[in-house]
Amino acid sequence: MRIDAHHHFWHLAARAGHWPPATLGPIYRDFGPADFEPLLEQCGIDGTVLVQSLPDSQDTGFLLELAERHSFIRGVVGWADLKAPHAPQTIDALARHPKLKALRPMLQDLADDNWIDGPALRPAITAMLANDLAFDALVVPRQLPGLVAFARRYPGLRIVIDHAAKPLIAIRQLEPWRSAMNDLAKLENVHCKLSGLWTEAPPETDFAAFEPYVETLFRLFGTHRLLWGSDWPVQRLATHFGGYAGWLAACEKYCDQYARNEDKDAVFGGNAYRFYRLEE
Repeated sequence: MRIDAHHHFWHLAARAGHWPPATLGPIYRDFGPADFEPLLEQCGIDGTVLVQSLPDSQDTGFLLELAERHSFIRGVVGWADLKAPHAPQTIDALARHPKLKALRPMLQDLADDNWIDGPALRPAITAMLANDLAFDALVVPRQLPGLVAFARRYPGLRIVIDHAAKPLIAIRQLEPWRSAMNDLAKLENVHCKLSGLWTEAPPETDFAAFEPYVETLFRLFGTHRLLWGSDWPVQRLATHFGGYAGWLAACEKYCDQYARNEDKDAVFGGNAYRFYRLEE
């Protein structure tokens, strides 16, 4: 089973004042299942994980409603205010939906790099563990030390790093990103998504610029803890490198290059199926 472990849907009418801005023409419109299903059929993708893109409970409700109506959506990563006094009750209620598989605070937008590591989160994380929910970590490189501390604090929590923590490919900076990712990869509860890399570099970037980052991910996480995702429709911002099919083909080539004798199918479905506890 092939799984796209990371994509989005949105209605602009519900996003007033939020990203994306009108200047991002390729993604400044509504995106829904009718736009996406032809790509899945073309590329032989059997199911997907739909991920929140607003820190808003109504957005999570919208995604869960879509998941009820479209069987290809195997799981939803939602949002909840994890530091709210009522967070455990909110999480318990969300977890009653069979397709709610994980929660994602939008950490990359927070000024406090250590927001994630502190006792204020404990009631919410306890509720997530009790409901067998995973944690999507949307972080940037400066936030990785805080994520390391958080992951050590909760070794029983399944954590996946979205978009490989958005390394600074545009300026070809490997450190301290690589060292922090090495620390995270030593923790067995931490996984990583092979997604979102093309949109971290300008159009003039050559393909060789991506290779040190991809090689690092395969070396650190292996094929047993990497999950392939498209990050569609955000991926449309990088069509100068290739569309949906192009990103999939590039990642298949990376897998051939860096994981010659390992279980490549796991990267493109098996790991997502296991990590998110997806249903057939």
